[in-house]
Amino acid sequence: MQGKIRILFIGDLVGEPGRAIFQKHIATIREKSAIDVVIVNGENSANDGRGITPTIMEFFKENGVDVVTTGNHVWAKKEIYPYFVDHKNLVRPANFPAGCPGSGVTVITTTSGVTIGVLNVQGRVFMRELVNCPFKAAESALTYLQSRTNCILVDIHAETSSEKIGMGHFLDGKVSAVVGTHTHVQTADERILPGGTAFITDAGFGGAVNSMIGMQTNIILKQMLTQMPAKYMVELNLPYQLCGVIITVDAQTGKATAIERLKIIDDMVQL
Repeated sequence: MQGKIRILFIGDLVGEPGRAIFQKHIATIREKSAIDVVIVNGENSANDGRGITPTIMEFFKENGVDVVTTGNHVWAKKEIYPYFVDHKNLVRPANFPAGCPGSGVTVITTTSGVTIGVLNVQGRVFMRELVNCPFKAAESALTYLQSRTNCILVDIHAETSSEKIGMGHFLDGKVSAVVGTHTHVQTADERILPGGTAFITDAGFGGAVNSMIGMQTNIILKQMLTQMPAKYMVELNLPYQLCGVIITVDAQTGKATAIERLKIIDDMVQL
């Protein structure tokens, strides 16, 4: 077993632009940054920016993704429901009702023999879905995960900075990393918390730069001005961006030793 592992976490990929820029750059990132594990939030990766499909899961697998996390849009495409039965590389928030398909935790082993646990939870503040307490869900899930490994990453898919920061401090010293998703805006507060847990409030998103969190601005602005219903559409115009974090973890202790932001802007991506 090697002394450290390098985890690449990519924030919410939105539609075709998010998948395209990820596919273009992932091999280079892996080689340049000596990445051992790739985790992607894929709940917006369908063509319309809502949900995920089995075909997209195969796309992620072919491009070296080890685990895909999700959030409030995970059920947008019904064809993904059966996928959870036989696959452990896709997780949904652990604090969803027990009758939901799938699980909120998974465990993988890297080619170097390091076992890594991944936990997905969803926040409650300003979120429409009625879900159980993410803090209690995380605490319960750790009972299982900590019996398997010291190296654990948590994706908290939440609206407010305070709830995500709260989860970071709640789990500090108990997990290797807590990474926030959902708001699609990369924050500049990446750090190692006192107990050795890497943290960032939001990893950012992959998709069109000149958009509103990956969607066409004119539609959303009209909705804001008129308060009339509107169907959001993914922005396809270049340039695109890819955002995330690279986390270095001591494989023996599970403590993080470094976290660095990743942001790539590319105006030459082809769909």
